Amino acid sequence: MAKSDPSAKSWPTNPESPAMPPSSWAKRTGFRPKFSGETNASDSGQITSTAGTPPPPPPAQVQGKLKQPDNSVDLEAGRSRPLETANGEAVAVGAKDRTKEKEKEQAPSVIKRRESDGVKNAGANGPMGNRRVVNTEASGNADVLPHSAIDDDGFMSRNHHMKYELRDSPGLVPIGFYGVQHFLSILGSLILIPLVIVPAMGGTYEDTAMVVSTVLFISGVTTLLHMFFGSRLPLIQGPSFVYLAPALAIIHSPEFLGLNGNNFKHIMKELQGAIIIASAFQALLGYSGLMTIFLRLINPVIVAPTIAAVGLSFYSYGFPRVGNCIEIGVVQIILVIIFSLYLRKISILGHRVFLIYAVPLGLLITWAVAFLLTEVGLYSYDGCDPNIPTSNTISDHCRSHVARVKSCRIDTSHALRSSPWFRFPYPLQWGVPVFNWKMVLVMCFVSIIASVDSVGSYHASSLLVASKPPTPGIVGRGIGLEGIASILAGLWGTGTGSTTLTENVHTIAVTKMGSRRAVGLGAFVMIVLSFIGKVGGFIASIPEVIVAALLCFMWAMLTALGLSNLRYSEAGSSRNIIIVGLSLFFSLSVPAYFQQYGISPNSYSSVPSYFQPYIVASHGPIRTKFGGLNYVLNTLFSLHMVVAFLVAMILDNTVPGSRQERGVYVWSESETARREPTIYNDYKLPFGAGKLFRWVKWVGI
Repeated sequence: MAKSDPSAKSWPTNPESPAMPPSSWAKRTGFRPKFSGETNASDSGQITSTAGTPPPPPPAQVQGKLKQPDNSVDLEAGRSRPLETANGEAVAVGAKDRTKEKEKEQAPSVIKRRESDGVKNAGANGPMGNRRVVNTEASGNADVLPHSAIDDDGFMSRNHHMKYELRDSPGLVPIGFYGVQHFLSILGSLILIPLVIVPAMGGTYEDTAMVVSTVLFISGVTTLLHMFFGSRLPLIQGPSFVYLAPALAIIHSPEFLGLNGNNFKHIMKELQGAIIIASAFQALLGYSGLMTIFLRLINPVIVAPTIAAVGLSFYSYGFPRVGNCIEIGVVQIILVIIFSLYLRKISILGHRVFLIYAVPLGLLITWAVAFLLTEVGLYSYDGCDPNIPTSNTISDHCRSHVARVKSCRIDTSHALRSSPWFRFPYPLQWGVPVFNWKMVLVMCFVSIIASVDSVGSYHASSLLVASKPPTPGIVGRGIGLEGIASILAGLWGTGTGSTTLTENVHTIAVTKMGSRRAVGLGAFVMIVLSFIGKVGGFIASIPEVIVAALLCFMWAMLTALGLSNLRYSEAGSSRNIIIVGLSLFFSLSVPAYFQQYGISPNSYSSVPSYFQPYIVASHGPIRTKFGGLNYVLNTLFSLHMVVAFLVAMILDNTVPGSRQERGVYVWSESETARREPTIYNDYKLPFGAGKLFRWVKWVGI
């Protein structure tokens, strides 16, 4: 355009903002840092002009053209900078064409779901036109959540490489396959806790089989309840590792140490009473609306060390138990590592079977090896009587030999052969629960930790499968439903509460299956399997060493999943680094002080060394004249996750930091959820329940 044209407008200059003082590394490399909240003119989409250069074309000519992406990495935020165009929207190169091709390949069910949301022909300016497109070409083979996809409302876009999203219905056969696959991939979290706590309570193989069947039944029922009336996200409910440490602490309470014989039913009734009252408190927390207030204090910097401390807290149990039968335990660990890491990219019929089924495959192979070695007589008792308690065994050889053989051998004669073919779990099957106020207080605090764990799972899974994160009311609704689910677990007697399993997020990312219909059908299959007594008997026959080896992997995975929540904050921030570091260190050091205080080498020789950290209530440093208060405080401060939660909660909410730096969870607004069909259809209650109870806060929409 000629300069004499009166319509020509001069573009104002916009000098760059001053750069931050570079660090020593930046001085050597020439890196120009960009910290939280700081952008220069070119990064923010503004157009600059300098002397001697022609003015840029008007916006009409710029529109539709892509700006060269800035592929540099934001070291402070710990993630790649988002790709941006001249109008401020991030669009990956060629993403529009790939999106169109993908829409053509979409299943009819997906197209119908989008048409029901009013986005049949949504283009750039449609209802979903303001969402940013993720470059799935680079991340299609990765099982992680992209960090650079943030929409105009501050939400992270969901993964468009998911096979099926929240409301997709690919057909009965795919739903059944993916539903069973989802539960099998998370099988370790469902069955391993009963294999730890039942023997600790003095239960027999038959008791273990019954508890395993009960866990499968409660997991299926509560998953269906959560899918319909909870958060409505495809999250499996089950016995969480959050409840394992406090359950072991209650099992080894001073009043139970002196009991003789089979104490299983007596201790189980105490656990049931504590879980029922604590779960009622959790339901009140969710349904009363208090959870929406509590959400303001929960951030990724708090969730990360709290969940990581849950996995780290069992280091004294893991490999020391594997060492009882090293040839079986190490093989189990190596197999799971090979399947989940070295063979993770191998696909069979389009499915990464080794990555998805790493735990079940490793379990079956090792179980078969141990069974064959048992049948050929390698793990025989050599004349020692295994029925005599270890404390009453006179021979040192028999004492050590029997303990080793019991850890290695597969004894199908106990549980598998004696288990009935059909068994129906029923409430109060162990007797009437016993309510002890000091144990109730411990479990009430643990229910808060479980709620914090679930908040992180809700947020992470919603970014994978839903249109946007849920509203605070929906989160409260989910926490309230988890409280009801744990009440059911207490009535039926699973030994722990039922809550959202943290491993759900990893399973969804790996399987790329986010359909709640698939998870619902898988839950129905779990209910059917719980009626088959032989299933519980087979699981109960798994040797202790295989259980410990699998737990080593599961707890390591739980630790990593907890720390992965830091991706929603600025992981490179010195503030966050110090808070997380202090939380993790004190979560290990403070409980060690409580667990070692006042204990001598032979004080509790009847308790195995791997269970001695949980007898702190008998010798803890807090010794007031109120015995119940001593029990509660000594037990709570001996739990690693409690210390991590308290330290992180206090520091994160008192140390100054921006919202971007802290990584504050961003939830959808209720008005937005009611206005946008996609969000409303993702989270609305079924059967018109939301319309009947619209005035209730916990409805969430």
